[in-house]
Amino acid sequence: MKTVVIADDHSIVRQGLRALIEADADFRLVGEADNGLQAVRIVETVKPQILVVDLMMPGLNGLEVARQTKEISPLTRIVILSMYSDEAYVLEALRNGATGYVLKDAHAKDLMKALHTVAAGQHYLSPPLSERAIEVYARKTEADTLDIYETLTKREREVLQLAAEGHSQNEIAAKLSISPRTAETHRANLMRKLSLQNQTDLVRFAIKRRIVPLE
Repeated sequence: MKTVVIADDHSIVRQGLRALIEADADFRLVGEADNGLQAVRIVETVKPQILVVDLMMPGLNGLEVARQTKEISPLTRIVILSMYSDEAYVLEALRNGATGYVLKDAHAKDLMKALHTVAAGQHYLSPPLSERAIEVYARKTEADTLDIYETLTKREREVLQLAAEGHSQNEIAAKLSISPRTAETHRANLMRKLSLQNQTDLVRFAIKRRIVPLE
């Protein structure tokens, strides 16, 4: 029986995921999260065999959750849930360690097929994405050069998203269990590395880099 953690900020979605997983004798749900920071903490604690995570979540987006999961629990297989079917998102998901990418408008059976497929050590992209696309994206991932975002530390990436979501310095510090001064230092460092001048620049970068959604 494979252990599974689910992470989605919508309660009704988590309820649906929970019902699907609990109905399948091959899987056992061992944790739920409603934001990215919580998802990482749960993964670090329970080391699930599979993580199902929404692409866009508060606190830490699904791509960053995937990246950190591969660091703290390398054997965890990651399935991204997403409303976006364009190549850029799929490529980012694969680059950050995802082995499955399921569209939110897919049928429930597609999600369960994804779980069984990644549990067997294979990649899965839900239709209309194809197996050939996986190979193309994987080659692109290997060929792509390091972008400037990759120069940020894990903490700086966390601060970047929280700042882009509009949280104050004190709020960021509380969410990350660090001091306000440390939070401000991380913010200043990431602004310098990314050549950003103000909050507007930071938000624009976060949207362009697909860290937060365009509302």
